[in-house]
Order: sequence, then C-alpha cells, then structure tokens
Amino acid sequence: MQKPIAYTLGDPAGIGADILLQYAIEHPIDDLVVIGDRRSLEHRAQTLGLNLPSCNVIHCVVGKPKVCGQTTVANVKGIMTMLNTAIDGCLSGEYSAMVTGPLNKSIINDAGLSFSGHTEYLADRCQSDLSVMLLASGQLRVALATTHLPLREVSDAITNEKLSDLITVLDADLKAKFAIKQPRILVCGLNPHAGEGGHLGMEEIDIIIPTLETLKTQGIDVIGPVPADTAFTPGMRDTADVILAMYHDQGLPTLKAQGFGDAANITLGLPIIRTSVDHGTAFNLAGTGRANFGGFATALNVAREMIAHAESNSS
Repeated sequence: MQKPIAYTLGDPAGIGADILLQYAIEHPIDDLVVIGDRRSLEHRAQTLGLNLPSCNVIHCVVGKPKVCGQTTVANVKGIMTMLNTAIDGCLSGEYSAMVTGPLNKSIINDAGLSFSGHTEYLADRCQSDLSVMLLASGQLRVALATTHLPLREVSDAITNEKLSDLITVLDADLKAKFAIKQPRILVCGLNPHAGEGGHLGMEEIDIIIPTLETLKTQGIDVIGPVPADTAFTPGMRDTADVILAMYHDQGLPTLKAQGFGDAANITLGLPIIRTSVDHGTAFNLAGTGRANFGGFATALNVAREMIAHAESNSS
C-alpha cells in the first residue's frame, strides 16, 4: 500500500489552507496527510464556509493560528516545524512524497533564521550536495542553474563543476522520476546573444561550452548555449524536454506567463520527492474564496506521477 503524501500548510496567513480546502470539494485527498496547525485549518474552513476534509492532520502549533493576510514572526517556529516534520517523515519512509504550501521567506529571516527558500533548505536538511529547482507546466519544463541569488552574484556561481553536476542530476532525475529515457536538455547562455562570441561576456566560452562538450562525451544530450530569447521561442523549446536557465528571472517569467497557477515547483537531486505550488502566499487572497487551486492540483498530480515512476524503476 502506498505511503501517504505529506502536505505542509505553509504560512497560516497565506492561502495554503484555502487551496487545499477548495480542491477537496470535488477531488479525493485520501492519500494526503496535512501537516499544520489544526486550528488554522478549522478557522479557514469556517471563514470560507467549507467543510473540513476527512484526512489525517498532524498538528503543529503556531503562535497565531487564526490569521488571514497578515503574516507574523510568532508563526515562524511552527512553520519550520511543519517543514521539518514533512522532511523527516519522507526521509524515514513514513511519507512517499511531500507537497509544500507557500511560505514567506522574508518573515522567516525577520525571525532570525537564515532562509533563502525551500530548495536550499531541503538540500541542507537532506544532506544533498546539490539540488535543482525545476518548474513544470503542461507545456514547458524550466530548470535553474542558480536560484535565489542577487544578480551580481550569478556569474561567479556558475562554475564548470557546478554546471556539470547540476546537468548530471537533471539528466538522472528526468530519467528516474519522469520516465524520460533520453532527456534532451536545452541550455541557455548567461549573456545576451549567448555572449556574442565573447564580445558580450566570456562565461559561455570559458565555462558553459567546455562543460557541455564534456557532458556530450558522457552520453548526456545537451544543446547550447542558446540565447535565452531564442531558447523560449516555440520552435526551439518544443525540441527539448527541459530548458536550463542560468538564473531565476531568466527562466521563470516565460513559464509563469504561459502557465501561472497551473505549474509545479519540483526539487530534484534529493533522496525524497518534493513538489510545490508555483506561487507565493497571496496574503491578499487568503480567506476570500478567490484563490486558484490549480497550482496545488498540478503539484499534487506531479508528486503522484513521480511516486509511480520511482516505484516502477525500483520494481
């Protein structure tokens, strides 16, 4: 029997509870364990006029559970307990995967914790040398070479070793967790026009091209570096299984413009399966009934598919 999927409610002031409750009106969630403050879930259900779903809830206490739209540092300890409970449960085999509700990075840092995002935190807790952020919609997959970095630090973060390791992880997980036999990876250049032969930057010549050439000799199907404004055109992106962007805002605007609210955020390179919604806490929508649960539905469905592929590979 498949182990349940853990869903963390995220920041109680956001829409993590809303999207679960609205989804559960018409969709089964009998394979879910909800991790969060039970009082938050009850309060949000009452606010929305919805019934509580019949699923197991692992109670993680937050300081102010009955909040809507106004985040507070009083809830940070409980938010991190939710996340750690799900991670530990996945690592121990209690849960088959985890789906994370949205949280607010700045309020966690305001509470005195250094937190740059789920992706980095998961890699640290899982003791993974490298994690890869991948966002997937129905039409497009985009992975990131760097994640939550200031733009001025991106170039220094792209090294031959890191790029090689990242693409190797991406290739392996697309095979193991997405059942793609020979993934084709389209790699963006860092600079405009992919450096224009060195006239607009040397990163392509010094780092990206040599790394891709070495990976090709290892049997990995990589294309590039391709200028980002070309890589995302329909004729080019349709030839690849995934596009690897060099930084956060190079890759994600196109994906979100195309499928925002219906994409999943996936962390590769971990010993566990983790997916998430493709949006933030949306404090302004919390408790209004106007939150879109499409991202939650996609994240949950992708987690289920990844579990099935992983089980198929292990059998």
